[in-house]
Amino acid sequence: MQERKRPLLGFVLPNFSDLIWIVAFIGVLVRGRKMMNLDGDLGRHLTLGRYMLESRKIPRFDLFSHTMLGDPVTPHEWLSQVVFALAHKVASFDGVILVCGLVVATTFWLVFRRTRSSTQSLLVAVLVTFLAMITSALHWLSRPHLFTFLFLALWVDALEGLLRGKVKQWWLMPLLMLFWANFHGAFIAGFMTWFFYGAGILLDQLWNKRPLGAELPPKFWLSFMLGGGTSLLASFINPSGPGIWGTSVGYLGERFLVDVTVEYRAPNFHLPQMWPFLIFIILLVLALGVNKRSLKFRELLPSVAWMAMGLYSARNIPLFAIVAAPLLSTELEPVFLHLAAQFKWIGALKKADHRYLDLDAQLKGFVWPALILVLAALGLALGFKYDNQQKGYAYDPDVFPVDAVSWLEDHPQEGHMFNFFIWGGYLLYEEWPEQVVFIDGQTDFYGEQLTREYLEVLSAAEGWEDILAKYDVAWVILPSDEIIPYLLQVDLGWQEVYRDETAVIVHR
Repeated sequence: MQERKRPLLGFVLPNFSDLIWIVAFIGVLVRGRKMMNLDGDLGRHLTLGRYMLESRKIPRFDLFSHTMLGDPVTPHEWLSQVVFALAHKVASFDGVILVCGLVVATTFWLVFRRTRSSTQSLLVAVLVTFLAMITSALHWLSRPHLFTFLFLALWVDALEGLLRGKVKQWWLMPLLMLFWANFHGAFIAGFMTWFFYGAGILLDQLWNKRPLGAELPPKFWLSFMLGGGTSLLASFINPSGPGIWGTSVGYLGERFLVDVTVEYRAPNFHLPQMWPFLIFIILLVLALGVNKRSLKFRELLPSVAWMAMGLYSARNIPLFAIVAAPLLSTELEPVFLHLAAQFKWIGALKKADHRYLDLDAQLKGFVWPALILVLAALGLALGFKYDNQQKGYAYDPDVFPVDAVSWLEDHPQEGHMFNFFIWGGYLLYEEWPEQVVFIDGQTDFYGEQLTREYLEVLSAAEGWEDILAKYDVAWVILPSDEIIPYLLQVDLGWQEVYRDETAVIVHR
């Protein structure tokens, strides 16, 4: 009788892949309000997406600032902006967070499947995937870069597929790149990973003094080069053509802009949100040292390279976690088996691990993630709040000038504004097209000069008044604790027209 029930139970009960998906999805729902309010860019993405949906055009020139109005822009995130705008049109911010949850959950579902294939221990695979998940969570923001998480996970799967002998599937790489280059400008991470894999495989051949292609699937190098070469061509299929590379790569060479952008700085391990990354590195180094296994460069190089980039720039930490999770699970498994032989309670975990391994193999999955997604959407439609503050997905009036903008609806200000950098996207979301901003979070577009001028005004550096005059600024909206609103009144005779605990508006 039990044997007859197993196939049905296999489809009904969630497997561990499902559980990973559910945990990641719920994690985004809980953090959703924080994801919106830790960063000011969502409003700009929604405004751009709304414009594209209404006009059926992809903007190639700036429409959203008075400082650089009409200057050429590179729409390197246009497709993700359309997706966000569609979700917002259907279900407001609830829809946006559901999309974010779906993307993040699917990413770590893929990471778990790859991690699971690298070890015979289900427990190790689950723990490592969970560690990768919380390591990446420091950059869970409602922004297009989440799509890079997903595309990188799919990209690594495609590269691993070539190594497993699926060389005829090289065409998956240009197909992925076609979408990636239109969803987010960090598509160059795919080419970097492709290079690290290729360099590692080549080093293995040279180190062992073996002919090129030895111990590799037939025609591997042909498929590998075809995948990379056609992906390069696929990356040109976007509104800016090859010019998109100038924006994506060129920004990294803008030393000043990179230095003033927090997410591009090196991680500060005094901050608790950086500790999972530190734990990940420590576990990987210890496991590699204890095992003393003869590693292949193709296993080690991609993870080490992304670790180095994560140590250089915190923005790369989630990408390191996605790439390195299988290597950590491979190295932790022998440690787990050794400890199981030494300690009874760990030995009991090992026996339970084998039982769950057999059970997991019988479970088909997929039903529960779909059910959870539907139930979450239905709950949001009925008014349930899943965020940990129980306030719903909205802009926080303690972070953004929500009340000030509400006042502006009844008291519109004439002339050009000077605004707080982080509020630029929100102001566009609420006020465009009636108002355009001085600056927003798109620093790769605004460039070093305008960013410096903005900082000079905000810090009241010498000549700050001349910068406001240069751009014919008639009013400012800034945090209420900034010095500039006070100086405008005392030194220039401007008038304060609005103030609350978050924002102040001063008019010329």
